[in-house]
Amino acid sequence: MKKSILAASLMSIAFSASAGVLSCDDLKAKIEKKVAGKGVKEYNMVVVTKDTKMAGRVLGTCEKGSMKIIHEKKKSKTAEKSE
Repeated sequence: MKKSILAASLMSIAFSASAGVLSCDDLKAKIEKKVAGKGVKEYNMVVVTKDTKMAGRVLGTCEKGSMKIIHEKKKSKTAEKSE
């Protein structure tokens, strides 16, 4: 009986955490913290509507899936000079 109550409690906690709606600003801040922790300095994140088509990697969605955060790599200064 205790195991089933514990399992139900853990499942409800996991579901409520995944069902939580993050604002785009909150999600962007979390992503920026992770990126900074990995030592990446040259990057650009853009928040766009889910239907926007653009080059880059989708890092996450926010506002109940109506917006997405896109990662665009910045060109290095040496690459810009060679063009």
